[in-house]
Amino acid sequence: QVQLVESGGGLVQAGGSLRLSCAASGRTFSSYAMGWFRQAPGKEREFVVAINWSGSNTYYADSVKGRFTISRDNAKNTVYLQMNNLKPEDTAVYYCAARGSPLRTLYSGNSYDYWGQGTQVTVSS
Repeated sequence: QVQLVESGGGLVQAGGSLRLSCAASGRTFSSYAMGWFRQAPGKEREFVVAINWSGSNTYYADSVKGRFTISRDNAKNTVYLQMNNLKPEDTAVYYCAARGSPLRTLYSGNSYDYWGQGTQVTVSS
């Protein structure tokens, strides 16, 4: 069992930055790949970025490449999402998630076993 708690969301102007954190409980955090997804009002949840268990591999949606960076600190049971050059279209609730099985794709929310409660990111123009 893994519990995830996101923090770091807020209101920022376009071009600004935010850093989201996702703190995980449980001693097996390092065995999970982690992902960030987002959901804007009236839209479906979409993949943003993911990182493998060791942090050696990362995967980004085209819409955030070059602007967002995912990282993790397994000693602190935490995964981070650094978001730079934010745009109004980045406005959404951001969720972190943990994927247990390495056989499932990282790009689908259905592959993830545990989810946080979400944190709101609002980017004003």
